[in-house]
Amino acid sequence: MKKSLFTLALLLLVGFYANAQQVEFEEYDLDNGMHVILHQDNSAPVVTVSVMYHVGAKDEDPERTGFAHFFEHLLFEGTENIPRGEWFNIVTSNGGSNNANTTDDRTYYYEVFPSNSVELGLWMESERLLHPVINQIGVDTQNEVVKEEKRLRVDNQPYGNILAEIKKRMFKVHPYKGTTIGEMEHLDAATLEEFKAFNEKFYVPNNAVLVVAGDIDKAEVKKMIQDYFGPIPKGDDIVRNFPKEEPITESMRDKAYDPNIQIPAVIAAYRTPSFKDRDAYVLDMISQYLSGGKSSVLYKKMVDEQKQALQVAAVNISQEDYGIYALFALPLGDVSLDTLITEMDEEVAKIQTELISERDYQKLQNQFENQFVNSNSSVAGIANSLARYYMLYDNVNLINDEIDIYRSITREEMRDVAKKYLNPNQRLILEYLPKKDDQ
Repeated sequence: MKKSLFTLALLLLVGFYANAQQVEFEEYDLDNGMHVILHQDNSAPVVTVSVMYHVGAKDEDPERTGFAHFFEHLLFEGTENIPRGEWFNIVTSNGGSNNANTTDDRTYYYEVFPSNSVELGLWMESERLLHPVINQIGVDTQNEVVKEEKRLRVDNQPYGNILAEIKKRMFKVHPYKGTTIGEMEHLDAATLEEFKAFNEKFYVPNNAVLVVAGDIDKAEVKKMIQDYFGPIPKGDDIVRNFPKEEPITESMRDKAYDPNIQIPAVIAAYRTPSFKDRDAYVLDMISQYLSGGKSSVLYKKMVDEQKQALQVAAVNISQEDYGIYALFALPLGDVSLDTLITEMDEEVAKIQTELISERDYQKLQNQFENQFVNSNSSVAGIANSLARYYMLYDNVNLINDEIDIYRSITREEMRDVAKKYLNPNQRLILEYLPKKDDQ
């Protein structure tokens, strides 16, 4: 009887999660090409207003890197109707919060307000799009802000340049070879006209998706959206034709130096496909199997049992055009970097030649189910996901269906994908070393 009750409870719980995760949304286009997604959830009096622009570091002139990230800051300076420096004051004085972030592929702005301020959020985002003030005082101010951010988060951060050192060796022609924050000398050399031209090209309604999620009345919000965003003129179509990378067929080995570290690191990095590719999902599962938590294969072996590593990780860094799969380790004591590579290679080789156990496979499925539940646990998180799946995957319903991809991945696929991408002749081995004074 107890077993039957437990089984029934488990089935009810699974059913609850399945229903709870179904995110309802409505999407449509304005005449100017702006895509709109609405998600109504009246369970709490909160609303998120967000706009994602399809512009990131990969869209920049190679001689003017850092523009997309710079605009993340610059477009908070003010508009024709929002005085300079008042953006954050308006948001906080109305009980809201806001932020923005940039990647190599997109830029995302959002506000979270009490739901009775949804119109304020829409007006502010339409102001950012239609009436930004781009002048020299704003450029000079944000130039200093970005430089300080680079000093804090990259230049003076232990291991802060590790991804940049990997990317510039893994990509020879594609703009992913650069960094999101860019080169400061490029920003210093840029003219005001260049900043205005960048804004005119990329910050247009047909290069954006607007998401309004939370406690809304959809009919009222649709009217507000038409009033505030409908009159904004459409921009020119953006054509992207990035150069393709040749496959890596011979192992590369190199060294990089960091004055902020005392413990070296070693990385084995492999170029992988776009996050839209099914293989990228399989690589996510391989990462989780290798280093997802203290019970994972690499952690148990190299940190717990053999005491060879202070830290070990397998990371799938997927992006719109390509990805990087990286194995990373910090040695404990006098353990050599080559030993760390050998031990990590041994576990990868097992995945390539043997099927992982049914128990480990089920554990992975449980972990991805849990991540899926948590990813849609807030209105702000749902807004971000809706924007991302539309803009970068061209499939908004992945917010509901992506878990089915992970559920469908087999142990055989994990073996085959590991064989396809994670081979010694397809990688960079980078020794990331403490920089001495004489180097």
